Amino acid sequence: MQSFSTADLLDEYPESNVLMENFLSYGEVSIFFGRAKTIHAPEDNSLVRQALETEGNNQVLVIDGGASRACALVGDQLALLAIENGWAGIIVNGYIRDSAVIAEMPIGIKALGTNPRKSIKKNRGEADIELTIAQIPIKPGNWVYSDADGVIISEHNLLISE
Repeated sequence: MQSFSTADLLDEYPESNVLMENFLSYGEVSIFFGRAKTIHAPEDNSLVRQALETEGNNQVLVIDGGASRACALVGDQLALLAIENGWAGIIVNGYIRDSAVIAEMPIGIKALGTNPRKSIKKNRGEADIELTIAQIPIKPGNWVYSDADGVIISEHNLLISE
């Protein structure tokens, strides 16, 4: 894994966007980055499971749950799928569960908090669409960088010289 600091990346690329939500870090991995795979998941994590069952190719799954506190959109079983299928990390504009188990798993997960209630499963939502989280647009394929200081979004890979 390539080492970076979001603060240093923003110093060099100030045009990058910062997700100004109060995301908390879960999982053993505190620094991760990759291209965004986007999902709108309104209190239903069916599409989240479908995405994590596919080859991740070091992507970051960005889930917009609308910051709903009604249920968790990721738990330990989905985190395990992410690890097994090579996802770089998960960012949830919503809540997770099984946080004690996830804390010991080799994956980076950021979310707004925890809720023990599981989501409904009705195949609601949309995948591979532009999301807007905290007034920041996130398109499929954007680059996502996450560390202890926060999450930044860029249209370009900031870790290679162009």
